[in-house]
Amino acid sequence: MTSLDDPYAGTDFYCAVALPNIGALDLVHDGDAVFAYHHTRPYWPVHIVVVPKRHVASLTTLAATDEPLIRELLGVIREVAAAVERDHGSATVVTNLGAYQDSKHLHFHIASGEPAR
Repeated sequence: MTSLDDPYAGTDFYCAVALPNIGALDLVHDGDAVFAYHHTRPYWPVHIVVVPKRHVASLTTLAATDEPLIRELLGVIREVAAAVERDHGSATVVTNLGAYQDSKHLHFHIASGEPAR
């Protein structure tokens, strides 16, 4: 098993590293189908990642049968983003697609503050 501290060069960080090491993450939420945690290598001063526990390749691969997962996922995103906005005055919610998506597992970044340079 790859640990959070090991370099990772694969295509699905969440299935290969984050989920097997979920207890080592600084969790914000741990639900039945979705978890959220403080990014292990943050790009923003506040950087939380929301991830489905089951492999979903991308936002564009979701199907109508994924509705229960989508509801839980959006609920967690809404709750975490509201807390970040309340505590820091603003929040950004972003996901990446295609070549912009380093890890080929659906995930959303919730961030606040100026990005690291």
